Amino acid sequence: MITDYLRELGSAALTGWNRFWFSPSDPATLGFIRICTGAMLFYTHLVWSKDLLGFFGPAGRLPAEYARSLHEFNLFADSGYAWSHLYYLESPQALWICHLLALLILLLFTIGCCTRITSVLAFLITVSYAHRAVGALFGLDQINGFLALYLALGPSGAAFSVDQWWRNRRQGGSVQEQPPQLVMANVSQRLIQVHMCIVYFFAGVGKLMGQTWWAGTALWGAFANLEYQTLDLTWLAWHPIVVNVMTQLILAWEVTYPALIWPRLTRPLMLCLAIPLHLGIAIGMGMTTFGLIMLVGNAAFISPSLLRRLFSPRKQAEDSKQSGKRPAGQGAENRNLSVSSGKRRPQTQRV
Repeated sequence: MITDYLRELGSAALTGWNRFWFSPSDPATLGFIRICTGAMLFYTHLVWSKDLLGFFGPAGRLPAEYARSLHEFNLFADSGYAWSHLYYLESPQALWICHLLALLILLLFTIGCCTRITSVLAFLITVSYAHRAVGALFGLDQINGFLALYLALGPSGAAFSVDQWWRNRRQGGSVQEQPPQLVMANVSQRLIQVHMCIVYFFAGVGKLMGQTWWAGTALWGAFANLEYQTLDLTWLAWHPIVVNVMTQLILAWEVTYPALIWPRLTRPLMLCLAIPLHLGIAIGMGMTTFGLIMLVGNAAFISPSLLRRLFSPRKQAEDSKQSGKRPAGQGAENRNLSVSSGKRRPQTQRV
Protein backbone atom coordinates (compact mmCIF):
# COMPACT_ATOMS: atom_id res chain seq x y z
CA MET A 1 0.00 0.00 0.00
CA ILE A 2 2.76 2.42 0.95
CA THR A 3 4.75 1.47 -2.14
CA ASP A 4 1.77 2.09 -4.41
CA TYR A 5 1.10 5.43 -2.75
CA LEU A 6 4.70 6.56 -3.16
CA ARG A 7 4.73 5.40 -6.78
CA GLU A 8 1.51 7.27 -7.52
CA LEU A 9 2.78 10.35 -5.68
CA GLY A 10 6.04 10.34 -7.63
CA SER A 11 4.24 9.85 -10.93
CA ALA A 12 1.82 12.70 -10.21
CA ALA A 13 4.65 14.99 -9.12
CA LEU A 14 6.65 14.21 -12.26
CA THR A 15 3.61 14.76 -14.46
CA GLY A 16 2.89 18.09 -12.81
CA TRP A 17 6.53 19.14 -13.08
CA ASN A 18 6.64 18.35 -16.80
CA ARG A 19 3.31 20.06 -17.40
CA PHE A 20 4.46 23.19 -15.57
CA TRP A 21 7.80 23.55 -17.35
CA PHE A 22 7.47 21.77 -20.68
CA SER A 23 3.93 22.35 -21.94
CA PRO A 24 4.22 24.23 -25.24
CA SER A 25 2.76 27.72 -25.22
CA ASP A 26 2.13 30.76 -27.38
CA PRO A 27 5.22 33.05 -27.36
CA ALA A 28 3.06 36.21 -27.37
CA THR A 29 3.81 37.02 -23.73
CA LEU A 30 7.52 36.52 -24.34
CA GLY A 31 7.37 38.83 -27.36
CA PHE A 32 5.63 41.53 -25.35
CA ILE A 33 8.21 41.27 -22.56
CA ARG A 34 10.99 41.46 -25.18
CA ILE A 35 9.66 44.76 -26.53
CA CYS A 36 9.35 46.31 -23.07
CA THR A 37 12.66 44.95 -21.77
CA GLY A 38 14.49 45.88 -24.96
CA ALA A 39 13.15 49.43 -24.78
CA MET A 40 14.28 49.69 -21.17
CA LEU A 41 17.72 48.28 -22.00
CA PHE A 42 18.09 50.73 -24.87
CA TYR A 43 17.14 53.67 -22.67
CA THR A 44 19.24 52.70 -19.65
CA HIS A 45 22.31 52.25 -21.86
CA LEU A 46 21.57 55.36 -23.88
CA VAL A 47 21.79 57.54 -20.78
CA TRP A 48 25.45 56.54 -20.38
CA SER A 49 26.03 58.56 -23.56
CA LYS A 50 25.57 61.80 -21.63
CA ASP A 51 28.99 61.25 -20.04
CA LEU A 52 30.39 58.04 -21.48
CA LEU A 53 34.04 58.95 -21.03
CA GLY A 54 33.34 60.31 -17.57
CA PHE A 55 32.15 56.90 -16.43
CA PHE A 56 34.08 54.43 -18.57
CA GLY A 57 37.03 56.37 -19.96
CA PRO A 58 40.62 55.75 -18.82
CA ALA A 59 40.56 58.94 -16.74
CA GLY A 60 36.92 58.68 -15.75
CA ARG A 61 35.21 58.20 -12.41
CA LEU A 62 35.45 54.42 -12.70
CA PRO A 63 38.87 53.48 -14.14
CA ALA A 64 39.16 49.87 -15.22
CA GLU A 65 41.64 48.93 -12.51
CA TYR A 66 39.47 50.50 -9.84
CA ALA A 67 36.41 48.60 -11.06
CA ARG A 68 38.38 45.35 -11.05
CA SER A 69 39.54 46.00 -7.49
CA LEU A 70 35.94 46.38 -6.35
CA HIS A 71 35.17 42.95 -7.76
CA GLU A 72 37.94 41.44 -5.63
CA PHE A 73 35.54 41.53 -2.70
CA ASN A 74 33.14 39.38 -4.71
CA LEU A 75 32.95 35.65 -4.06
CA PHE A 76 33.24 34.98 -7.81
CA ALA A 77 36.11 37.39 -8.44
CA ASP A 78 38.52 34.73 -9.73
CA SER A 79 36.03 32.78 -11.85
CA GLY A 80 35.36 35.26 -14.66
CA TYR A 81 31.87 36.28 -13.56
CA ALA A 82 32.91 39.94 -13.50
CA TRP A 83 34.01 39.92 -17.14
CA SER A 84 33.30 42.96 -19.29
CA HIS A 85 34.48 43.82 -22.78
CA LEU A 86 34.59 47.47 -21.68
CA TYR A 87 37.71 46.73 -19.62
CA TYR A 88 39.71 46.38 -22.84
CA LEU A 89 38.62 49.62 -24.53
CA GLU A 90 41.34 52.15 -23.75
CA SER A 91 40.82 54.79 -26.44
CA PRO A 92 37.78 57.12 -26.49
CA GLN A 93 37.16 56.30 -30.15
CA ALA A 94 36.98 52.56 -29.52
CA LEU A 95 34.74 53.12 -26.51
CA TRP A 96 32.29 55.25 -28.49
CA ILE A 97 32.23 52.83 -31.43
CA CYS A 98 31.45 49.86 -29.18
CA HIS A 99 28.87 51.89 -27.29
CA LEU A 100 27.04 52.87 -30.47
CA LEU A 101 27.15 49.28 -31.72
CA ALA A 102 25.70 48.15 -28.39
CA LEU A 103 22.83 50.64 -28.74
CA LEU A 104 22.17 49.39 -32.27
CA ILE A 105 22.06 45.78 -31.08
CA LEU A 106 19.68 46.68 -28.26
CA LEU A 107 17.43 48.50 -30.72
CA LEU A 108 17.39 45.50 -33.07
CA PHE A 109 16.59 43.26 -30.11
CA THR A 110 13.69 45.51 -29.13
CA ILE A 111 12.04 45.32 -32.55
CA GLY A 112 12.81 41.61 -32.82
CA CYS A 113 15.29 41.67 -35.69
CA CYS A 114 17.69 38.69 -35.87
CA THR A 115 16.48 37.95 -32.36
CA ARG A 116 18.26 34.65 -31.96
CA ILE A 117 21.56 36.55 -32.19
CA THR A 118 20.65 39.97 -30.79
CA SER A 119 19.01 38.48 -27.69
CA VAL A 120 22.25 36.78 -26.65
CA LEU A 121 24.27 39.90 -27.45
CA ALA A 122 21.79 42.04 -25.50
CA PHE A 123 22.34 39.89 -22.43
CA LEU A 124 26.13 40.07 -22.78
CA ILE A 125 25.96 43.85 -23.22
CA THR A 126 23.78 44.22 -20.14
CA VAL A 127 26.14 42.15 -18.00
CA SER A 128 29.24 43.88 -19.38
CA TYR A 129 27.98 47.35 -18.52
CA ALA A 130 26.86 46.17 -15.09
CA HIS A 131 30.29 44.71 -14.29
CA ARG A 132 32.12 47.74 -15.64
CA ALA A 133 29.94 50.29 -13.81
CA VAL A 134 30.13 48.50 -10.49
CA GLY A 135 28.96 50.72 -7.67
CA ALA A 136 26.78 52.85 -9.97
CA LEU A 137 23.93 50.38 -10.33
CA PHE A 138 20.87 49.27 -8.37
CA GLY A 139 17.87 46.94 -8.56
CA LEU A 140 16.87 48.08 -12.04
CA ASP A 141 20.03 46.61 -13.53
CA GLN A 142 19.51 43.29 -11.76
CA ILE A 143 15.99 42.99 -13.17
CA ASN A 144 17.28 44.00 -16.60
CA GLY A 145 19.92 41.29 -16.35
CA PHE A 146 17.72 38.31 -15.55
CA LEU A 147 15.01 39.37 -18.01
CA ALA A 148 17.63 39.64 -20.76
CA LEU A 149 18.97 36.20 -19.82
CA TYR A 150 15.61 34.43 -19.97
CA LEU A 151 14.64 36.22 -23.19
CA ALA A 152 17.90 34.97 -24.72
CA LEU A 153 17.08 31.40 -23.68
CA GLY A 154 13.60 31.41 -25.19
CA PRO A 155 12.13 32.25 -28.63
CA SER A 156 11.52 35.89 -27.76
CA GLY A 157 11.42 36.84 -31.43
CA ALA A 158 8.65 34.41 -32.36
CA ALA A 159 5.89 36.98 -31.79
CA PHE A 160 5.46 40.74 -32.28
CA SER A 161 8.78 40.99 -34.11
CA VAL A 162 10.45 41.83 -37.39
CA ASP A 163 11.54 38.19 -37.55
CA GLN A 164 7.93 37.04 -37.50
CA TRP A 165 6.93 39.62 -40.11
CA TRP A 166 9.80 38.54 -42.36
CA ARG A 167 8.86 34.86 -42.04
CA ASN A 168 5.33 35.68 -43.09
CA ARG A 169 6.61 37.65 -46.09
CA ARG A 170 8.77 34.73 -47.21
CA GLN A 171 5.68 32.53 -47.04
CA GLY A 172 3.93 34.77 -49.53
CA GLY A 173 2.31 37.05 -47.00
CA SER A 174 0.32 34.24 -45.44
CA VAL A 175 -0.31 34.38 -41.71
CA GLN A 176 -0.44 31.28 -39.58
CA GLU A 177 -3.99 30.31 -38.74
CA GLN A 178 -2.93 29.63 -35.15
CA PRO A 179 0.13 30.99 -33.33
CA PRO A 180 3.01 28.53 -32.86
CA GLN A 181 3.14 26.58 -29.63
CA LEU A 182 6.73 26.37 -28.41
CA VAL A 183 8.13 24.47 -25.44
CA MET A 184 10.97 26.93 -24.89
CA ALA A 185 8.51 29.82 -24.83
CA ASN A 186 6.94 28.23 -21.78
CA VAL A 187 10.30 27.45 -20.18
CA SER A 188 11.49 31.03 -20.57
CA GLN A 189 8.22 32.48 -19.30
CA ARG A 190 8.18 30.14 -16.31
CA LEU A 191 11.74 31.14 -15.40
CA ILE A 192 10.70 34.79 -15.33
CA GLN A 193 7.63 33.94 -13.23
CA VAL A 194 9.60 31.92 -10.69
CA HIS A 195 12.32 34.57 -10.48
CA MET A 196 9.74 37.29 -9.83
CA CYS A 197 8.31 35.18 -6.99
CA ILE A 198 11.78 34.83 -5.48
CA VAL A 199 12.39 38.59 -5.75
CA TYR A 200 9.14 39.48 -4.00
CA PHE A 201 9.45 36.76 -1.37
CA PHE A 202 12.86 37.90 -0.18
CA ALA A 203 11.84 41.55 -0.46
CA GLY A 204 8.91 40.83 1.85
CA VAL A 205 10.87 38.64 4.26
CA GLY A 206 13.62 41.25 4.39
CA LYS A 207 11.07 43.87 5.36
CA LEU A 208 9.87 41.65 8.20
CA MET A 209 13.29 42.14 9.77
CA GLY A 210 12.69 45.88 9.99
CA GLN A 211 10.92 47.21 13.06
CA THR A 212 9.29 50.08 11.18
CA TRP A 213 7.48 47.64 8.88
CA TRP A 214 5.93 45.92 11.87
CA ALA A 215 4.99 49.32 13.29
CA GLY A 216 3.48 50.41 9.97
CA THR A 217 5.65 53.50 9.64
CA ALA A 218 8.28 52.34 7.12
CA LEU A 219 6.60 54.02 4.17
CA TRP A 220 6.70 57.35 5.96
CA GLY A 221 10.49 57.10 6.05
CA ALA A 222 10.49 57.04 2.24
CA PHE A 223 7.99 59.90 1.98
CA ALA A 224 10.02 62.09 4.34
CA ASN A 225 13.37 61.39 2.65
CA LEU A 226 14.25 64.42 0.52
CA GLU A 227 16.40 62.30 -1.82
CA TYR A 228 13.32 60.33 -2.91
CA GLN A 229 10.82 63.17 -3.11
CA THR A 230 9.75 63.43 -6.72
CA LEU A 231 6.34 64.30 -5.27
CA ASP A 232 5.90 65.96 -1.90
CA LEU A 233 3.91 63.45 0.13
CA THR A 234 4.77 64.84 3.54
CA TRP A 235 1.13 65.93 3.91
CA LEU A 236 0.47 62.29 4.79
CA ALA A 237 1.99 63.08 8.19
CA TRP A 238 -1.49 64.31 9.09
CA HIS A 239 -3.00 60.96 8.08
CA PRO A 240 -0.98 58.29 9.94
CA ILE A 241 -3.69 55.66 9.49
CA VAL A 242 -3.34 55.94 5.72
CA VAL A 243 0.43 55.47 5.99
CA ASN A 244 -0.05 52.46 8.29
CA VAL A 245 -2.54 50.81 5.93
CA MET A 246 -0.35 51.38 2.87
CA THR A 247 2.72 50.02 4.67
CA GLN A 248 0.97 46.87 5.87
CA LEU A 249 -0.70 46.33 2.48
CA ILE A 250 2.63 46.47 0.65
CA LEU A 251 4.18 44.07 3.16
CA ALA A 252 1.29 41.60 2.92
CA TRP A 253 1.30 41.80 -0.87
CA GLU A 254 5.01 41.02 -1.19
CA VAL A 255 4.99 38.17 1.32
CA THR A 256 1.95 36.48 -0.23
CA TYR A 257 2.91 37.15 -3.86
CA PRO A 258 4.66 33.77 -4.42
CA ALA A 259 1.50 31.94 -3.31
CA LEU A 260 -1.35 34.11 -4.60
CA ILE A 261 0.01 34.95 -8.05
CA TRP A 262 -0.50 31.38 -9.32
CA PRO A 263 -4.23 30.67 -8.74
CA ARG A 264 -6.38 32.05 -11.53
CA LEU A 265 -8.83 33.63 -9.08
CA THR A 266 -6.24 35.65 -7.16
CA ARG A 267 -3.80 36.39 -10.00
CA PRO A 268 -5.75 39.38 -11.40
CA LEU A 269 -5.95 40.88 -7.92
CA MET A 270 -2.19 40.55 -7.36
CA LEU A 271 -1.41 42.05 -10.77
CA CYS A 272 -3.82 44.93 -10.21
CA LEU A 273 -2.16 45.71 -6.87
CA ALA A 274 1.26 45.65 -8.55
CA ILE A 275 0.28 48.55 -10.82
CA PRO A 276 -0.32 51.27 -8.18
CA LEU A 277 2.58 49.96 -6.08
CA HIS A 278 5.20 50.22 -8.80
CA LEU A 279 3.72 53.30 -10.44
CA GLY A 280 3.83 54.90 -7.01
CA ILE A 281 7.52 54.05 -6.76
CA ALA A 282 8.07 55.34 -10.29
CA ILE A 283 6.20 58.63 -9.91
CA GLY A 284 6.43 59.41 -6.22
CA MET A 285 9.96 58.26 -5.38
CA GLY A 286 11.89 59.16 -8.52
CA MET A 287 12.66 55.55 -9.52
CA THR A 288 10.73 55.56 -12.78
CA THR A 289 12.80 52.96 -14.59
CA PHE A 290 12.77 50.55 -11.65
CA GLY A 291 9.02 50.84 -11.18
CA LEU A 292 8.36 50.22 -14.87
CA ILE A 293 10.73 47.25 -15.22
CA MET A 294 9.06 45.55 -12.26
CA LEU A 295 5.74 45.86 -14.06
CA VAL A 296 7.39 44.29 -17.12
CA GLY A 297 8.42 41.32 -14.98
CA ASN A 298 4.85 40.99 -13.72
CA ALA A 299 3.70 40.82 -17.34
CA ALA A 300 5.02 37.24 -17.40
CA PHE A 301 1.76 36.26 -15.68
CA ILE A 302 -0.43 37.72 -18.44
CA SER A 303 -2.09 35.18 -20.70
CA PRO A 304 -0.72 35.07 -24.28
CA SER A 305 -4.28 34.90 -25.62
CA LEU A 306 -5.11 38.19 -23.90
CA LEU A 307 -2.10 39.88 -25.48
CA ARG A 308 -3.09 38.48 -28.87
CA ARG A 309 -6.53 40.02 -28.49
CA LEU A 310 -5.06 43.36 -27.42
CA PHE A 311 -2.34 43.69 -30.06
CA SER A 312 -3.74 41.60 -32.94
CA PRO A 313 -7.49 42.33 -32.86
CA ARG A 314 -7.83 42.05 -36.64
CA LYS A 315 -6.13 38.67 -36.69
CA GLN A 316 -8.31 37.48 -33.82
CA ALA A 317 -11.44 38.59 -35.66
CA GLU A 318 -10.38 36.65 -38.76
CA ASP A 319 -9.68 33.55 -36.66
CA SER A 320 -13.11 33.84 -35.06
CA LYS A 321 -14.81 34.00 -38.46
CA GLN A 322 -12.84 31.01 -39.73
CA SER A 323 -13.52 28.97 -36.60
CA GLY A 324 -17.22 29.64 -37.03
CA LYS A 325 -17.12 28.03 -40.48
CA ARG A 326 -15.38 24.85 -39.33
CA PRO A 327 -17.25 21.62 -38.67
CA ALA A 328 -18.30 21.02 -35.10
CA GLY A 329 -15.45 19.90 -32.89
CA GLN A 330 -12.58 21.52 -34.80
CA GLY A 331 -12.96 24.88 -33.11
CA ALA A 332 -12.48 23.29 -29.71
CA GLU A 333 -9.25 21.67 -30.84
CA ASN A 334 -7.65 24.96 -31.84
CA ARG A 335 -8.83 27.02 -28.90
CA ASN A 336 -6.12 29.44 -27.75
CA LEU A 337 -5.17 28.46 -24.20
CA SER A 338 -3.31 30.43 -21.59
CA VAL A 339 0.19 29.26 -20.68
CA SER A 340 -0.66 29.56 -17.01
CA SER A 341 -3.75 27.35 -17.27
CA GLY A 342 -1.66 24.17 -17.26
CA LYS A 343 -3.40 22.70 -20.35
CA ARG A 344 -1.67 21.38 -23.43
CA ARG A 345 -2.52 22.35 -26.98
CA PRO A 346 -2.94 19.42 -29.35
CA GLN A 347 -0.72 20.90 -32.08
CA THR A 348 2.79 21.58 -30.84
CA GLN A 349 6.11 22.64 -32.19
CA ARG A 350 9.40 22.18 -30.37
CA VAL A 351 12.41 24.46 -30.61
